[in-house]
Amino acid sequence: MRVNANTVLYGRTILLVPYGKHHVEKYHRWMENEEIRELTASLPLTIEEEYEMQQTWLNDQDKCTFIILSKELFDETHDEIKSMIGDVNLFLNDPDDLHCGEVEIMIAEETARHKGYGIETLHTFFRYAIETLNITRFVVKIGLKNLPSIALFTNKFQFQTIQTSEVFQEVTMERHTNDKFIQLLHVNTPDYRNELYNQLTKV
Repeated sequence: MRVNANTVLYGRTILLVPYGKHHVEKYHRWMENEEIRELTASLPLTIEEEYEMQQTWLNDQDKCTFIILSKELFDETHDEIKSMIGDVNLFLNDPDDLHCGEVEIMIAEETARHKGYGIETLHTFFRYAIETLNITRFVVKIGLKNLPSIALFTNKFQFQTIQTSEVFQEVTMERHTNDKFIQLLHVNTPDYRNELYNQLTKV
């Protein structure tokens, strides 16, 4: 999505940067992992297909993605690639609700899991989506075996289950935005900054 092509979002422990060509090689290595593909319901792609996919993320108006960087790693290395730990995505794919966004998040680096990066990323990303993309309803689709993610969206963000598919082995959950939700996001993003992105490091 062009709207976030020049945007960097700052949090306390994370930075969210637009998905660029210089990120593709590491992202492709992540997606060679069978467990990650299963959890994200992704098909294996060649590196050439991955570069093509990066361009669709940049140019298509119905999807928005950020690469998640560990702020601690970036402060140490000043290197985006070494600081990459995952990604977060939004799909505008409901023709009956143009203000509905389907969210996906992946913490790909095992060493970065269970450290709160995912929670802060979602707080930050939800806030951006509401303030900049005018999203009023969020939807997630999660594999039935992915119990940690189901618990995360249920307990931390009060998503409600609206459908369970035994055929696709996934649960669909939603969260409408309201004043209480917006206040929750602001309380949990005290370091939030939305600034102009100028590639943070040479690659």
